[in-house]
Amino acid sequence: MSYIAPSADVAEKAVLGEGTKVWHLAQVREDAVLGENCIVGRGAYVGTGVTIGDNTKIQNYALVYEPAALGRGVFIGPAVVLTNDTYPRAVSPDGSLKSAHDWTPVGVTIEDGASVGARAVCIAPLTIGRWATIAAGSVVTKDVPAFALMAGVPARRLGWVGKAGFPLKEEGGVWVCPETGAKYLEETNSLNETSLTEADTNTAEDNA
Repeated sequence: MSYIAPSADVAEKAVLGEGTKVWHLAQVREDAVLGENCIVGRGAYVGTGVTIGDNTKIQNYALVYEPAALGRGVFIGPAVVLTNDTYPRAVSPDGSLKSAHDWTPVGVTIEDGASVGARAVCIAPLTIGRWATIAAGSVVTKDVPAFALMAGVPARRLGWVGKAGFPLKEEGGVWVCPETGAKYLEETNSLNETSLTEADTNTAEDNA
């Protein structure tokens, strides 16, 4: 069963998967759907209709505004912000207060396994590819390829990371994880997992 802290505010129409925990002062809005074994940390906000896959962690005071869509195993660091308004204004040109009907929200999509570091801001609309890592304090303004290591304001790709989160090292045309030994191939500014053997790697080095 799921757990909701007494001080948390979870809408009756929100759906929480088995084993999901919502902690102190967090808010989960109407029609949000959280998968199994998710964690919503202290003071975090999950907007109306947001979808979150299994085993995802949303750390303290992160703001996940609708219509964000998070995959499985996503990590959202403390105080991260996923925006939803490309041209924000409190009032219309005539000075009248804008309502929810005066603009169309756009969302951030984060694919399986990706991580967004503390206090990073992701400016919708954009997609962060699977297993990518966004460094703490970055401002992401455009789509991020899978396995990319992004940092800065605006964020730029500094390299590649593997599924374990460690920066990859290039060895003879093949990107290798120093932690697990997993190998990846770069093709047209994207990275793909490979099942290269040691012999294949040696051949790649000979042809490099």
